[in-house]
This record gives sequence, C-alpha cells and structure tokens, in this order.
Amino acid sequence: MRLLHSSRLTDYREPFGALPAGSTVRLAIRLWPENTEVRRIYLSYAYGLYTFQTSRNRLQIQTGNTECDSFSYQVSLRLPMEPGLFFYWFEIETSGGLLYYTLDRETSDGRGLVGNNRPRYLPGEPHAPAAWQITLYDPGFQTPDWLAGAVIYQIFPDRFRRDKDFTPARFQNMQRPERIYHEDWSEEVDIAGRPETGYIACDFFGGSLNGIREKLDYIRDLGVTVIYLNPVFQARSNHRYDTGDYEQIDPLLGDENDFVELCREAAERGIHILLDGVFSHTGADSRYFNKYGRYPETGAYQEALGQGDSPYGSWYVFHPKGGQLYYDSWWGFQELPSVNEQDLLYRAYIAGTNGIARRWLRLGAAGWRLDVSDELPDSFLRDLRLAIRQEKPDAVLLGEVWEDASNKISYGSYRDFLFGRTHDHVMGYPFQQALVGWLAGTLPAERLQIMLETLREHYPPACFASNFNLISSHDIPRAITVLAGAPDPGNREAQACIFLDLEARRRGEALLRLAVLFQMVYPGCPVIYYGDETGMEGYRDPFNRRTFPWNQENRALQEWFGQLGRWRRDWPVLRTGDCRFILAAGDCLALERSRAGQDMASPNTVFLAINRKNEPQTLELTGRRILLPPYGCLLEADGERMLS
Repeated sequence: MRLLHSSRLTDYREPFGALPAGSTVRLAIRLWPENTEVRRIYLSYAYGLYTFQTSRNRLQIQTGNTECDSFSYQVSLRLPMEPGLFFYWFEIETSGGLLYYTLDRETSDGRGLVGNNRPRYLPGEPHAPAAWQITLYDPGFQTPDWLAGAVIYQIFPDRFRRDKDFTPARFQNMQRPERIYHEDWSEEVDIAGRPETGYIACDFFGGSLNGIREKLDYIRDLGVTVIYLNPVFQARSNHRYDTGDYEQIDPLLGDENDFVELCREAAERGIHILLDGVFSHTGADSRYFNKYGRYPETGAYQEALGQGDSPYGSWYVFHPKGGQLYYDSWWGFQELPSVNEQDLLYRAYIAGTNGIARRWLRLGAAGWRLDVSDELPDSFLRDLRLAIRQEKPDAVLLGEVWEDASNKISYGSYRDFLFGRTHDHVMGYPFQQALVGWLAGTLPAERLQIMLETLREHYPPACFASNFNLISSHDIPRAITVLAGAPDPGNREAQACIFLDLEARRRGEALLRLAVLFQMVYPGCPVIYYGDETGMEGYRDPFNRRTFPWNQENRALQEWFGQLGRWRRDWPVLRTGDCRFILAAGDCLALERSRAGQDMASPNTVFLAINRKNEPQTLELTGRRILLPPYGCLLEADGERMLS
C-alpha cells in the first residue's frame, strides 16, 4: 500500500514541530489510487499529559495530482488549549479490514509505515508501533535573550584552580577524619579513601571561587557567556551533591562575599553564573539531618531517635524497624537521605519568598541547574519556576534529564518538563550520544540526523535554541577518552592506569576538534566541560574530575576552542539562525545555518561539512563537489572559507 505522511515536511504537517497550545495544525496524507481497496482514511489522536482523551476524524480528499497520480487527504484541527502531548496516527479502512499508518522511527523526515497494530503511547507500555508527536507548550513560553545559543563553561569547583592566596594551611583549618587533602595540585585523584571509610569522594585539591574569578578573562576568551558551577554549598564530599547547608558557601571554596564578587566580575565580562541546586536529597552530614552531630542544632535524625525536636523533622521519612532506624534515601545511598518535596515547610525553605532559590539570585546568580529533575515532583518544579521568575524575570531553570525531555516518563507518568511551566532548557545527553557516537564510529551520520531532528521536532523552539549541548560532564567520561580511548574497563583501578598513546591522542584531538566545531555551529548552547579545551582525559567519576593542568595546556587546542567560541558569541547566525541538514551519509555530514536579513557586521549564512574518517572523502552536493581530508572539515561564512 502506497501512503505517505512526513511530519517534517510542510506539505504534510504545517506548522512544523512543537506548537503553542490552542494552535491550528494542518495534517495531510497522500494516497496513490492503485489502492482501490481503500474506503476511508481517518486521523486518530490522543492528547493530555497525566490522562489522555482520544478521538478520530475522517479525512476529506483535497486534491489530485496527475503528475504523480496521487490524492491528498487532509484535515485542520485546533489543538487543545492545555499544554501537553498530542499523539496522532492514521487508520485506513479497506475492503480487507483496518490498517494503521504509524511513525517509522528510522526515517530522517518523519514518514510512516503500514501495519496491522494500533500504536501505543501510554506510560508503561512499549511504544511500538509509535505515534507521531506534537508537543503543546504554553503560548507565553520563552527563554531570556541571553540564554539562546549561549556558550556555557561547566566547572567542577574543587578541580579548576586554586586562587593566588592559597596555602596548604587552609586545609589544616578544615580537618575532618574522613578527608584527604592534596598539597600537590598535579596528584592523581583518590580512589581508595581512608582505611576506616573506603572511597567516599572526600579528597580535596583546594580549587576556589576566587581561583575561578582570577581566570575570568581566560574563560571569556573562549567565547563563554555562561558559567555553570557544580555545587558550591557546604558539604562533606568534594562533589557537594550531599548538601550540608544551602545557606553557606563551602569554606574550602570561599564565602558569600567571594561568590558576590565572582558574579559581579563575571557580569562585567558579559558572563552569567548558574548554580547547581540539589533539592531531592541532602547530606546525612548536614544541619538538616545531622546524623553525625557535627552541627549545633537538632537535626531530623536526632528527632527520630527521640533526642529533641527539629525544625526539619518533617522533611524526611523514617522507618523504625527491629530496633533500627531506617530512612528513605536517594537510590539507597545512606549518606543522601531523600527529602519530601511535598512537605510545605521544605517547599517554603527552597521556593518561598525568602527561600534558597531567591536568596542566591539576589546575590548574583542568573539561574539554577536542577540535579535529578526527573525525581522532583512536577508541582515542586512549577513552584520553583514561579519563585525564580518573580525574583528575577530573566532567571533560568536548567533540568538534569537524560532522555528526550518532551516525553520523559518517570514514576508512571509523562512529566511536565518542556511545556513552559518548569524548565527553560535541559541537559542534552541525547545530543551527546548522537554526536560523540557518530564521531567515535558507533553511529552513522544518518542516525545522528534522525536523533537530532527528532529533538528539533519535539522541543519548543525556545528550548531547542537553548538546549544544553554537552559532549562531556562530571557524570560521563571525557569526550576525548570516548572518541579515541580503549573501552571502559569497568573498575577504578584499571581506569586510573589507562591513557591515550601518541597515535590515539592524535586521533582523539582531531575528533575532539570536530566535536566542538559541530557544537559551535549547531543550534542550542554548546557546553565546554572545564579542561576539554586542553584535551583532558578520563573515564567515569572520579577520573573525569581531575585537576585542570595549568601551565601544561595544549595551546593549539585551546585556540581552536577559543576561535570557535568567539565566532559563536559574536555571530547572531550561529546563536539563533535557522538550521538544515544538507547531507548525512555514513562518515560525512553537511549543514547550513542562515539568518534572514542582511547583517553587514557578521555573516548571514554559515556552511559546515565534516568528515569523521581517517581518509579523504568527496561530498557530492547540489551544485558543488567538496573534497574533505582525513578528519577534515570545511567552514564557510557567507561563502568565505574560514576553516578547512
């Protein structure tokens, strides 16, 4: 049976992509008349978020096309006024029975395939066959102007840089029995811990907020306009995802005045500061839980033991059993007791008028990255967004979501993530998987295009233009290690001993250059994880969190990152221009960014072609033939060659 609907072509769906709730969309399907068994064609659909309504409408024949001898059936629908998900498919009534035309996920233009089974879309069931999706977002959803296309620099604070006033004596004032302090900045990260504790991520190198502040010019020269800081609040561990006190900067990093000064000097350079908010759990060693009695006030743990009343007692859930005290914790880690985000006292503490979210915005932060967003209730996320926008209208919320956030399912339900009521943008792990997977040779360019075009179709335009497009982070291996290194051996002892040899290093640097080139040209926010710009290596935590190798940098690689970052910052076409793939085939791809109008100060079109292979490739494009060298590229701006 010859049918065609392609959700990424305006002949079949118009407008394209995610739409404001209440919009009107035209949907069409083409039928070739040799299908004489076809009696009727229906558009079937379901819409909602937590629950779904279903219906179907008969399509009317519109036009005949003698050139291709086919007929178009179409319908225009006013979509629901409530933000959520709209799924659709086609049902074909034939003389032999009912057939279904559903999404073929293996096509770059979003076309379909015919089968005997109705598509599945509800949480808890396999989504095969699949329906087409239209994301319906709040018509007022937009992100601040400074966010779209911004260049983001992520810093793990303990490992970026010590300040000029650092001395080892600073460590001596902060002794705790489980901690290990490295006097030598170049030492390897710890993987053993103290004999009495084992590894608990409690080794420190002494990086500080002032160390970051003293390198703001370096960061600015990379083209950076946003710095995202991993947690900076007082905590037991070096990663500080076990918050001890949301109201205090960790003394190893500095103090509140240091934070204010960092924000002030960053703003002078056009750089915004994002903080990491860990609101699904706290540390067991915290003023709120106080399991180890290191804080002066009574914590929830003491209250549960009958040792007094705590203002934080309602934040946590305890389970006394058999003379033992158990409590809910994040993924079973007892050092990370879970908080009850539905508790109104906790909500007021985080999102209230004088809550934590507003407090640090007042002190200079531009927004928050939310750790494990998919483990925070939607109502809590909405409260938090409302609070930060009331405090600072151009503040942003970045969510840690590892999948397509438009249709993310957790706790048995689709989540309210990208409809304009919670996040402004999300961490782009699907982008990372597509780009690094392609450059590492595990995915063809066709699969990269499908993965990225699916996000473009599903994400509201404001969110897509601000997507957090990373290639490395504190939670995944360094990009250069994935691109050219041996497979992860799976244990820390082996990971500590594996580094790239000279040939692998050469290949890794070449592929890393292509990765950041694609990042800087593609829509969204390109993210540089500190040290990637000098080719830092490392498998998973803690080796992806080594110290920045100051005075041993790869200057050529830094300049590559910097030149691309500055173009990204200075050329509007790279921040907000339209994007289209021209070619995606095996080892090669080509795309174009374009911007309406004539800007005499910067390019209006940018063309990019990349060859990931270690041998020359020839691209045959409409009107031109391009020879790309091994691991080669071509970047043109308004037709002028910029890189090759």
